[in-house]
Amino acid sequence: MKTQQFKRSFVLGASWLTLAMLQGAVSAAEYEAPLTPWGEPDLRGTWPINHLISTPLVRDKRFGLNRYLTEEEFAEKQAGAAARDERFQGGPIPVADAGGRAMNQTSLIVDPPDGQFPELTDYGMEMQSKMRGSYHPTQTVFDQIEDFSPWDRCITRSMPVSMQARNYNNGIRIFQSPGYVVIQLEMAHEARIIPTGDVPPLDSNIKTWLGESRGRWEGNTLVVETTNFNGLTQKTSAGNPGSPRPLQPTTTNQRIIERFTRVADDEIEFSMEIEDPEVLKTGSYTVAYPMYLDNDYAIYEYACHEGNTTVRYYIETSRFEREQADEG
Repeated sequence: MKTQQFKRSFVLGASWLTLAMLQGAVSAAEYEAPLTPWGEPDLRGTWPINHLISTPLVRDKRFGLNRYLTEEEFAEKQAGAAARDERFQGGPIPVADAGGRAMNQTSLIVDPPDGQFPELTDYGMEMQSKMRGSYHPTQTVFDQIEDFSPWDRCITRSMPVSMQARNYNNGIRIFQSPGYVVIQLEMAHEARIIPTGDVPPLDSNIKTWLGESRGRWEGNTLVVETTNFNGLTQKTSAGNPGSPRPLQPTTTNQRIIERFTRVADDEIEFSMEIEDPEVLKTGSYTVAYPMYLDNDYAIYEYACHEGNTTVRYYIETSRFEREQADEG
């Protein structure tokens, strides 16, 4: 009897969720996106992603292929997110941003369908074994600048990490002008300048930290393709909630395809497919989530720089600990 009740409840819950998703899809299809004065879909505004804080990049395996939570699971998640906000915001000095609303997604990774980060190829594992950085779980020796990641050195979080949440500074602001879209990132004070007109691609020999982006409009959707990465960054960061450890490598052949579709006055559907078959056994994975408009969100200066003192402190401490060990 209990099994039958469970099956009925599961089917009803799944049916309710499917109906809600279909209704949302119909509403999005009927929505008429506003246009800029020069006739392009208008994405301008501030779209912070604090609401992603409570959703892990990689899915908890207990959810299997379920992309969304049940009503009961979602209520539990909302309560946990509220408790987290109270814990971090309740002191005299907040130690992290409030996540605010929670999402009913079980993970940001939506493909593979199980929400897991792809296994690495043999070459990927070889690259991973050579990666260095303060977020590496087993690294204890810091002796030179090469022992730190670009993120440690405040150079960049690069892509795809820059379009994923951290515990603070999650502001994203979109500017538009004829032929260009600019995505300003609060974390690491970066701006992605994306031509949408007839601008030829860079020579393949020119590599950059954030890659080189080119955009195009497909109906109401901005499609951004980014290539020309320098292969010196990482696909995930321990700062992104629910990221796999240790560090995940990138190559110079990484290619990222993003899609921004405004589906309501205050919502953009966002997805990015990360392709890098040299290091990913599945060849690629996809992250997707909604972005919500909040023009009252204040973007602050992110005053981190390559000459930050933490790098020096790591080196000094590491050398001191090794000296003490030798003397002991």
